[in-house]
Amino acid sequence: MKRTIYTLIFAAGFAGIALQAWAQAPGHGMPDPLSMLQRIQAKLNLNSSQQQQFDAAVAQSKAAHQAMHANFEQLKTATQAELAKTDPDLASLAAISDQVQAQNITQRKQARAAWLALYATFSTDQKATVRDAINARITRMQAFRQRMHDHMQGGQQTTQ
Repeated sequence: MKRTIYTLIFAAGFAGIALQAWAQAPGHGMPDPLSMLQRIQAKLNLNSSQQQQFDAAVAQSKAAHQAMHANFEQLKTATQAELAKTDPDLASLAAISDQVQAQNITQRKQARAAWLALYATFSTDQKATVRDAINARITRMQAFRQRMHDHMQGGQQTTQ
């Protein structure tokens, strides 16, 4: 009886981790600072060569996102199929998860390489624009984190 309960708890925990992985597809909540290039494109005054690289980097990023989404759908389908069994093979799910993560890392690195190649062509002024945008984003993230911290501290004080 205890063994069955422990197995169910473990399976439920693993399913929870898998659900969290689906909900947190790469890029959600913590954007890559290089993705800010797309938002500040007009400020960068790109030349024609840089614009072509920019467009290629955007295309690479979109392709990577679609591939990662398809990989997570594959993981989701495999997880649902395994958990529908009376005796799910969690080792095979872990192997599929590892494979999906490795594929997604490759996709992210390829997209990042395209953005870094573009950044390498920037002038000092363009790099300053990117730096300022990254610093502004970090400041917003820190302010948000502080608001959440203050909110949580306030919520804890009212419940005591």
